[in-house]
Amino acid sequence: MNCIFCEIVKGNIETDAIYEDDKIIAFNDQNPQAPVHFLVIPKEHISSANEINSANASIIGGIYAAVAKLAKEMGFAEDGYRIVNNCGNDGGQTVHHIHFHVLAGRSLQWPPG
Repeated sequence: MNCIFCEIVKGNIETDAIYEDDKIIAFNDQNPQAPVHFLVIPKEHISSANEINSANASIIGGIYAAVAKLAKEMGFAEDGYRIVNNCGNDGGQTVHHIHFHVLAGRSLQWPPG
């Protein structure tokens, strides 16, 4: 398997981590679409939302808890933010390791695209 996010988790690709614990890591997006744009990924390889199950669901809950913590610490919790997860090719998923985009710092319009 050749997964860029697994390489980040292993430390083979350097990134500017803004949060890390034993199960997840968050880092700034290299192509930001908002003033604040970071990714949160599980350290365990889960290909997409289609692979969430009772064995790994707590990791996904931990991701949402980390996002809420970061939103408060970074000062955008009150103004609001968007969490995006793309699933599958038609859903716009380009890296097949589940990841969550967090966007903030400007008014985010709907529909997104």
